[in-house]
Amino acid sequence: MLNRRILRIKAFKVIYSRTENPSMTVGEGEAQLELSCEATRTLWLFLLAVVSALTEEAGRRIEAARSKFNPSDEERNPNMKFVSNRIAPLLADDPDFSKAVSRRKLSWEQFDVFLRHLYENLRTRDYYLRYMESGESSLKEDAALWSAIFENEFEDNAELEEILEDLGMWWNDDLSYALIWCCRTMDELGKGKPWNLLPLYMSDLSDKGESDKAFVVKVVRAAFAHYDEFVQRISEITPKWDHSRICSTDLALIISGLAEKAAFPELASGIIINEYVEISKYYSTPESRSFVNGILDKLINSK
Repeated sequence: MLNRRILRIKAFKVIYSRTENPSMTVGEGEAQLELSCEATRTLWLFLLAVVSALTEEAGRRIEAARSKFNPSDEERNPNMKFVSNRIAPLLADDPDFSKAVSRRKLSWEQFDVFLRHLYENLRTRDYYLRYMESGESSLKEDAALWSAIFENEFEDNAELEEILEDLGMWWNDDLSYALIWCCRTMDELGKGKPWNLLPLYMSDLSDKGESDKAFVVKVVRAAFAHYDEFVQRISEITPKWDHSRICSTDLALIISGLAEKAAFPELASGIIINEYVEISKYYSTPESRSFVNGILDKLINSK
């Protein structure tokens, strides 16, 4: 599930924690790394669990409308296509999915307001209206609708961001990546394939020689083992900047790049530098791109 880019981000965050907490041990860093990695897969499961929750919310809304004192013709005879989608029972009745969700104590029950707002918004979307009015009825179409929901309704959703902040310290940063895997899961389900718990690392899905887990652990260990040395090297080529005045995120990004090169000297320097420059665009200041690029280029290519 986790590719090298997101693993580099997770390593950087652990190293950032080390810059903020000098007493942090490598064991604590590895523990934080493991929790952060597993959190992404947990978020994927949490998001998939919304399928049944939102379907049930729609069912409750339809029944409430039917029970009104004087329901309209549309309320008496509602379009049940969404409530009858095949994906919700497919997941809800899957023992492995239910076990994975319950083991992590994941539930949308306490977020009924979010579900209500999500359903209200969904009913106004063109793609939802086309689905409801389509004469087609198939597993593939149901799966495509859920992919569209994951693509359009969850990113930049202030209510969801608040929920994720309350539930997990890493989840907001992982949202975009987890949503990609939700869409891939819907694609697989739409083809009639059974749900499976994703392996945590991409290398577990291929025949790659070295595991991605070993890769990210080596980067973190190298950063902790050579932290003071890396800081000293940075200080030597930035005489106008005491390391304590360098932005903590920039310092962590540079140390991350140096650690990866130390752990994997055979990797092309350009690839390593470009990776951490890209990460700097999302986690540091507007000036960080050129600063991180320049310092890493000098330090990595000086040997």
